[in-house]
Amino acid sequence: MSEQKKIKVTLRKSLIGCIQSHRACARGLGLRHREHTVEVADTPENRGMINKISYLLKVE
Repeated sequence: MSEQKKIKVTLRKSLIGCIQSHRACARGLGLRHREHTVEVADTPENRGMINKISYLLKVE
């Protein structure tokens, strides 16, 4: 089987004051608190969540 590509995502700003759907996207990506970094699979679903809250994230 081929290896699935991964994207490294870091939550750069706090979720305090964000609208509920943006908080849900961060939780869906597995981000818990500020400066938390996770690796997620490069899928259209994850890309959509990353694009929605891109102002909160650093993507590598």
